[in-house]
Amino acid sequence: MIPTPPGPGPVRPAEVVNREIRELWPHPAVRLSSEQRARYELLVVEWAAATRSEVVKAA
Repeated sequence: MIPTPPGPGPVRPAEVVNREIRELWPHPAVRLSSEQRARYELLVVEWAAATRSEVVKAA
């Protein structure tokens, strides 16, 4: 089952999302399953949104 992207609402901190990415994919030589890859892609999108949000708050 492919996870659904996060909906509108509060954005989790980039640090939290980054930690989840690292736990999912501990080393680049490790191959992800298609389900893990889908989760990874969603996490990267969420991380980018969190990073943008944190930059805007800092400005």
